[in-house]
Amino acid sequence: MRLYPRLAAGGIRRNGKLYVPYIMTCSLMTMMFYIVNFLSDNPFLDGMKGGSMMKQMMRIGIVIMAIFAAIFLFYTNSFLVKGRKREFGLYNVLGMGKRNIAAVMTWETLFVYLISMAAGMGAGILFSKLAELLAVKIIRGEAQYQFSVSGGAVAATLIVFAVIFLLIYLNVLRQVFFSKPIELLHSENAGEKPPKANWFLAVLGALLLGAAYYMAITIEEPMTALLAFMLAVVLVILATYLLFIAGSVVVCRGLQKNKNYYYRTEHFISVSQMKYRMKKNGAGLASICILSTMVLVTVSSTTCLYMGAGHMMEQRYPRDIMASVQDHPRERIPEFRSDVEAFLDGEGVSAENILAYSYVNLSGAVVGDRFDMTLANAESVNLDTRSVYVVPVADYNALYGTDITLADDEAAVYFKGRGFDYDRIQLDDWGSFKIARRLDKFDITGMDSATMYDSIYLFVNSYDTLRSLQEHQNRITEEHGGYIAECMYYFGFDLDESDDVKLDVYGQLSGWLAQKYEKYMLECRAAALNDYYGIYGGLFFLGIVFGGVFILAAVLIMYYKQVSEGYGDRARFDILRKVGMNDREIRRSVNSQVLTVFFAPLIAAGVHMAFAFPILTRLLGLFSMRDTGFLASVTLVCYCVFALIYVLIYALTSRSYYRIVSRD
Repeated sequence: MRLYPRLAAGGIRRNGKLYVPYIMTCSLMTMMFYIVNFLSDNPFLDGMKGGSMMKQMMRIGIVIMAIFAAIFLFYTNSFLVKGRKREFGLYNVLGMGKRNIAAVMTWETLFVYLISMAAGMGAGILFSKLAELLAVKIIRGEAQYQFSVSGGAVAATLIVFAVIFLLIYLNVLRQVFFSKPIELLHSENAGEKPPKANWFLAVLGALLLGAAYYMAITIEEPMTALLAFMLAVVLVILATYLLFIAGSVVVCRGLQKNKNYYYRTEHFISVSQMKYRMKKNGAGLASICILSTMVLVTVSSTTCLYMGAGHMMEQRYPRDIMASVQDHPRERIPEFRSDVEAFLDGEGVSAENILAYSYVNLSGAVVGDRFDMTLANAESVNLDTRSVYVVPVADYNALYGTDITLADDEAAVYFKGRGFDYDRIQLDDWGSFKIARRLDKFDITGMDSATMYDSIYLFVNSYDTLRSLQEHQNRITEEHGGYIAECMYYFGFDLDESDDVKLDVYGQLSGWLAQKYEKYMLECRAAALNDYYGIYGGLFFLGIVFGGVFILAAVLIMYYKQVSEGYGDRARFDILRKVGMNDREIRRSVNSQVLTVFFAPLIAAGVHMAFAFPILTRLLGLFSMRDTGFLASVTLVCYCVFALIYVLIYALTSRSYYRIVSRD
């Protein structure tokens, strides 16, 4: 009985180059999973403003982390199994049955699980307080320094990884039991026949990638962009694998035909080896490229959302407090405003930087020069869905001190997002307006800034026009379904007070409005700020965690790929050494191979990110992040930092590969 544990322990020690990185990865995955669980179940965050939103983000992260850990550990374990198959075959030839080999694998799996859990849980518990302090800092809360251990997080981590290791173990047994001893002994040479150039798959990959890029740069409508992003992600993943697997073979054959490039010592060896096993190389390189792209998208977008929080809050909440009353008679609007101002005076504060106007919001889609309200409830994603806000021009003049005059059939116009290229706009069957003037500024409502659709603001000469359009919209709604239009009076203002005072005024005003008005809305920037940082702070924290996990995954794939390739190439380089190739030439060949192979995913990830940028800009616009320059700067910095990390990984993996192939 003691034989199996000894063989298992000896196998782990002998294959330290394979098992040590794998155990370290399992430990780090365990640590991160525990930390995310710990934060999702942290009672300290409950009493903190924005803490509940942070915990919800962490619960989402738990699911994503578990799925990724399972997929990635399965993938990396395949490298271990490939490296051990020859050893298993030797055991089988020497008289050990497959049940005996299964017993050895049982102990190996148990040892790896226990070591990973001990190291990972220990590190997770040790660094959990640091993670808590970071999370508190992100949501701008007050830290406490009491150390704690979450029993629920410990149990969840042990159970989840026990299930993952069990599934990995069963998969290894499947490979051992369904393989013949001779296949296990010669597994290192399996699957290394030079693949034929598959032009069909290469062209298909190029077409799929072109389609994804086209969608990313041409789609304008936000809802369509959201759906297109999901489809584009799938297309990019498929195209990347096809191009790296099939397209790389075509490239290698092209390099072989280039005599000036190919017939150099460093290129001759590397290109030959790349072509010989490009099917395996291509899958690994595609995985590295996808992981690199995921790092860039995840880190840049979450960083941009969090760091741009101040700008987004100003857009979503243009004033400290915003009050709106619905379907209030026009003649009583001055009364509403004076009542609110009188209430503020009673609280010892005064309204500043006032933003006040009436409007009616219409919903539909732009078709040519026509705004069709019957399409408000349409499901087609190809429609140019817009909101139209109709505002009395007198309110605009009062707000900005202008003196714009309009005829009954004229309108001034302001756009949020895309413009409108026509000189006249037809509002369904109601009538039309000649666009007499295009305005370059208007403080839109916070609700509109939060919507995913672009908007058209029409300034007309009569409040009665608002009521007429409201009635027309609602008649259409009765017939076709969709949006119920209401005339609104928007009254926003700033307070030159602390956030605590603003929150107190907000609470008091809410109670006062509830007593006096049936239909009203009240928003406060300070009240929303904490939840805002809780949501986007949670996303930022998860972005850091997952960015680290994706980088770790890319590092491990690179390492295993170089180690497995190194052991496979060692015999070949020994032969080349015997026929006169020196160590300097070997190193040049290694550098050429590693440089060619491993910098291709970095370049491809940069290209993916460049074409993804337009659609990411529109998606982040759904979160009120419309500062394209800021997003571009953050993305560029993230790419440069990641490229630096990538270069360091290249240097390390290249050294490991060289040490293996240069061994006497």
